[in-house]
Order: sequence, then structure tokens, then C-alpha cells
Amino acid sequence: MPTSSTPHPGTAGGTRRRRHGPRTWLATVPLLAFTGLCFGVPLAAIAFGAVTRTDSASGGTEITGEHLQRSLQGPYLGSLLGSVQLSALTALIGGVVGVLIAQAVVTSRSQALRNATLTASGVLANFGGVPLAFAFIATVGVSGVVTELANLSGLGWSLYSFTGLTVVYLYFLIPLMVLVIIPALDGLRPQWREAASNSGASNWQFWRHIGLPVLTPSLLGGFVLLFGTAFAAHATAAALVGGSVPLVTLKIADALSGNVLIGQENVALALGLDMILIAGLVMAVYLPLQRRSARWLR
Repeated sequence: MPTSSTPHPGTAGGTRRRRHGPRTWLATVPLLAFTGLCFGVPLAAIAFGAVTRTDSASGGTEITGEHLQRSLQGPYLGSLLGSVQLSALTALIGGVVGVLIAQAVVTSRSQALRNATLTASGVLANFGGVPLAFAFIATVGVSGVVTELANLSGLGWSLYSFTGLTVVYLYFLIPLMVLVIIPALDGLRPQWREAASNSGASNWQFWRHIGLPVLTPSLLGGFVLLFGTAFAAHATAAALVGGSVPLVTLKIADALSGNVLIGQENVALALGLDMILIAGLVMAVYLPLQRRSARWLR
């Protein structure tokens, strides 16, 4: 009987492919080691400090849930809720405005406008911290240029408030949403719109039955990404509002600097663990959505 020269999946060809598997895993060992050293060790230290207490008299360490309990009470809980509220609001506004800007750029068909928008968004999305706070103070602060020219103080405007901090956060969250959503908008093929138009569908019907279902994973993923970015931001808020707006990152900074009652030093670690858990939930939502929307970018 004639024999085929094509290797069977279970023979030499399949064996060679299987032998490449361990080599692939070995290539990830440096990355896994780096991740474990930079993230695993600090996480373990935070978790250990959040659930332990050291007796000042004997020097012994015991397990306790007191720190975690305190982190969910009183001003600590207020700061945690304040961060969640600020992050959700800025993520929602930044997501909506960012989608509108991205849609305008995509539909314009102007390569120059697209390049300029992407370049500016890439710069502004990474512009934060103390320089951003100083720029807003000099512009729309109490004695800012725009504040005096437009008499914003007479209109009740205050940069050093929840509203002012929301505006500052939108400065870098909107460009971030533009960067995230433009590839998804590019995934809406013109053939789909043409087919819907030829079938007699209106623009609203196209977006309701085709556009939004396709973009939903990317939209939700962008919202989650913006939420996590705003939730973890610290330097801008610290330089701008200090302690006038309750935020969990500011409470952690106060606790680490010793601005707490005796015996509550580890509350900062408990607050950090709370933030890690919330960030973990955010990433647990974001990663599946990102994988689902990636097929439209191919």
C-alpha cells in the first residue's frame, strides 16, 4: 500500500510541536520572576501587615481583623466611597466625551486630524501629577488667569473641590478613552453600514442593532480602565485638594506619614489591601471584555 510522507499529528511532527511547549514556558520564567518580585512580595507584605498586630510590650505578632474592620468604618470608609464616586463619575463622563471625539476623528477620514489627535491624546493621557495640578492652579485657581478674566469666582467655581478635581481628572481620562476606543471604531467595517443602509435601516437602527452591540465590550472595557486609572491617582489630588476631598489614596498617605492614632498604623496597609481588592475586581471585569473585543480589531 502507498504510504504518505505527511507526518501524523501523533508522530514526529506532533512530537516536535510538543517539545516546543516547555521551551516556551521557560522563556516566561524571567517575566514571572520579575512580576513575583515587584508585585508579589509587596502584596504579601501589605496583606501580612493588614491582618497582624505587634504587641508593644512583648514584641509578639498576632493575627487580627481590627485593621480591616477600621478601614471600613468612619472617615476611612468615607474616603473609600469618595474615591469610588469620583472614579465612577469621571470614568462615565470621560468615556462619553472620549467616544464622541473618537467618532468625530474616525468619520472625518482626515489622516492629519487623526495623527494630531492620537499624538495629543498620547501626551495628555500621561500628563498628570504635580505638573498638572500646577497648570490648573495657574489657569483656573483662585488667582488663575482664566479665573480672573472670566470672573469664575463670582460664579461659584472652586478648583479645590470635588467638582474641580473632577475637571482635572477629565483632562487625562478623556484622551485615554480616545486612545482606547479609536481601534474599536475602526473595527466597524463600512460594509456593515452599507448593508444596513441597503436594507432600509436608519442610522439609529444601525447603531442600535450593529454598532453598539459590537462596541459594547470595548466601551465597558474603556470605562473600567478609566475607573481604575482615576481610582489609583494620587499625586494630582494630593497637590491640588490636600485633605479637603476625602480620597482613599490621601488617607493612605496620611497614615504612612504617621498622622493616625496610636495603634492604627497598619490601617494604611488595610486600606491598601482594600484598594488592591477593588482593582482586582476591576481587572477581572476588564480582561474578559478586552479579549472579547479584540476579535473585532483583527
